[in-house]
Amino acid sequence: MADHRRVTRIRWFTIAVLTLLALAAFIVSTVVGPIDLGPRDVVTGLISPDSLTPTQRTVLWDLRLPMSVMALLVGMGLSLAGAQMQTILGNPLAEPFTLGVSAAAAFGGAAAIVLGIVVIDQPQFNLAATAWVAAIAATGLIVVASVVRGASAESMILLGIALVFLFQALLALMQYRATTEALQQIVFWTMGSLTRATWAGNLIMAVVLGISLPIFAVLSWRLTALRLGDARASAMGVNVARLRVVVLVIVSLIAATTVAFSGVIGFVGLVGPHIARTLVGEDQRYFVPASLASGALMLSAAHAVSLLIVPGVAIPIGIITALVGVPGFIAIVMSRRRSVW
Repeated sequence: MADHRRVTRIRWFTIAVLTLLALAAFIVSTVVGPIDLGPRDVVTGLISPDSLTPTQRTVLWDLRLPMSVMALLVGMGLSLAGAQMQTILGNPLAEPFTLGVSAAAAFGGAAAIVLGIVVIDQPQFNLAATAWVAAIAATGLIVVASVVRGASAESMILLGIALVFLFQALLALMQYRATTEALQQIVFWTMGSLTRATWAGNLIMAVVLGISLPIFAVLSWRLTALRLGDARASAMGVNVARLRVVVLVIVSLIAATTVAFSGVIGFVGLVGPHIARTLVGEDQRYFVPASLASGALMLSAAHAVSLLIVPGVAIPIGIITALVGVPGFIAIVMSRRRSVW
């Protein structure tokens, strides 16, 4: 019991440190910009906006905070989606890209740009809505096929890989048909960016996460048992097939919403869960909050870096996450290999 309490304290302390680092990265990403706005101004402006000058208040609340908050929410969403996909599929490489959710969203956004598809009669949200519908449609195909095939991890992965190639081909077709201006928009969309951030989009993502987290909390012991294998989880009374389908639907909803508002951002859903798993283990009580904090930390830090490389210009954040995520993921893989040997 004493050892268990000690391990529990260490895990919660680790989660607290990750959360503090994510908040620090959030403040840094909000401070960075051409207009002088220090950390104290950011904290003061969050607590009491009237204490700032009109210019500072406009810069903070209308320009910087929407992007910084979106970085937190998208990082949390992608990391959580990757964590639960790795859990239900038993695959350390699983993430929103694995099952074609991100590829479908990329195609949906490109189709809206090239074909002029209108889902919502408001240009600001039409691109996001089209991408979201395409991602949910891809999820529906996987769910239906998985139910027919018994919702095994192998069938989900194989079908997801097929959908990835399908939507990548359709995306290439949209690029081939696009005009020069539309092609530039598609390229920018597929790189991932937070410059389209709005408070309405942040609210939608926060609502999706707020609905999903209590469900995962209820399913936490079942998901932890699933990591022991399908046979053992079934022996413990877990309906493995139903659990996979339910989690897949929720995870796809999270991934589709994040990609719809931020574009395609890679490696956060892959590296974030591995960081959390290395630090706190597989127990969902600690794994989920650690994954949320890891993803928020990664994307907030990447957002700050994207603003620092070229002053006054926001580099597409998908480029930064790939450049940072690849060596980070290699380091994690090598460290785990050494521990196995």
